[in-house]
Amino acid sequence: MIVLFNKPFRVLSQFTTESEKAVLADYIDIPGVYCAGRLDYDSEGLLILTDDGWLQQRIADPAYGKEKGYWVQVEGIPDERDLVKLRKGIPLKDGMTRPARVELIAPPNIREREPPIRERRNVPTCWLDLTITEGRNRQVRRMTAHIGHPALRLIRYRVGAWSLEGIPVGAWRILGAAG
Repeated sequence: MIVLFNKPFRVLSQFTTESEKAVLADYIDIPGVYCAGRLDYDSEGLLILTDDGWLQQRIADPAYGKEKGYWVQVEGIPDERDLVKLRKGIPLKDGMTRPARVELIAPPNIREREPPIRERRNVPTCWLDLTITEGRNRQVRRMTAHIGHPALRLIRYRVGAWSLEGIPVGAWRILGAAG
């Protein structure tokens, strides 16, 4: 079984916690499914869950190069040199990233986040459509910070052929049997 979940902001990508933070169990009541990859507590968007360990590995392991698409609202407006750096790969403490596909886009048609992003009166923001084939810890945030444009809002809208389309925030959809 494959479950597509539109993870809200400030929800942990796990079913249990010792803290007061929201978890997947607050939204999903399907026994035996596990995350195939994660999203940070402060990131939003597509989370894939499955009951198939083989499929979970194929989705989450960077060795398989599954594309992950993100809409990233960043501080400032990156110029073409900044975008070229992302396209070539960024040197991070845990090694060089694979090249990303990236372009400036109009703001996506999404609901406002609660609470809203921090805004500074004299610093504009813009949106990027960024696609990677890895999934290191906080990778997209570290990449945009490296080029001097920290991520203010991060939404994963696609993993491989699966997307958020038609799934409201906090809702999920079962696709059926894996494989």
